[in-house]
Amino acid sequence: MKRVTVYCASSPKTHADYLNAATRLGEILGDAGWTTVYGGGGIGSMGALADGALSRGGRVEGVLPRFMYDLEWGHTGLTDLHLVNDLHERKRLMIDRADAVVALPGGCGTFEELFEAITWKRLGLFAKPIIIVNIRNYYDPCLKLLEQAVREHFMNEKHLEMWSVAAGADEVLDKIEQAPAWSEDDRRFAAVK
Repeated sequence: MKRVTVYCASSPKTHADYLNAATRLGEILGDAGWTTVYGGGGIGSMGALADGALSRGGRVEGVLPRFMYDLEWGHTGLTDLHLVNDLHERKRLMIDRADAVVALPGGCGTFEELFEAITWKRLGLFAKPIIIVNIRNYYDPCLKLLEQAVREHFMNEKHLEMWSVAAGADEVLDKIEQAPAWSEDDRRFAAVK
C-alpha cells in the first residue's frame, strides 16, 4: 500500500476551488487504496482532504503536534492520529512515511513543508516524487521563483526535474507514476559548479 503525504492548509476561508480539490484528492487516494498522510487538521483543505479519503473507505493518518491537539484542531475521525512533540517532528514523520509528496495550495506552513521536501530531494535524502497541485495557478509565482534560482545559478537546471506540476487533483496519480527517477546519487547536482 502506498502512502502519499499531502501538504495543505487549515484555513476554511479560502476559495471553494481549493477545498473541492482537497476533497477530490482525498477521494482519488481513497479509491486507489493509498494511505493519505497529512497534518491531522479537521478544517480547511486539511479537513476536506481527510473527509474525501474517508468517504471512499481510504486510510488516513494524521500527524499532529500536541499543542494543536490540546487546542482541538485535530480531525476526530481518522484511521490513525500520531501525536508528536513539535512541528519539526511532524514534518520528519510525514516525509519519512511518504512514497510521494503532494502540495496543495496553502500558506507559509505548506510552503515550508514543500521547500523542505525539495531541499531533501536536492541533497539525495528523499528520492520520491514531489507533485505541486497548481489550482487556480496558485503556485505560478513559486514556480517562477524556482526557475529564477536556476537562471541565477543557485540551482542546477537538473533540479527542475525534482517536482512535477499537476493542474488539478485528477492528474496527481499519473504525475506520481510518471515522475522522473531520482536517487541519492543525484546529490552530485546539489552543489552548482
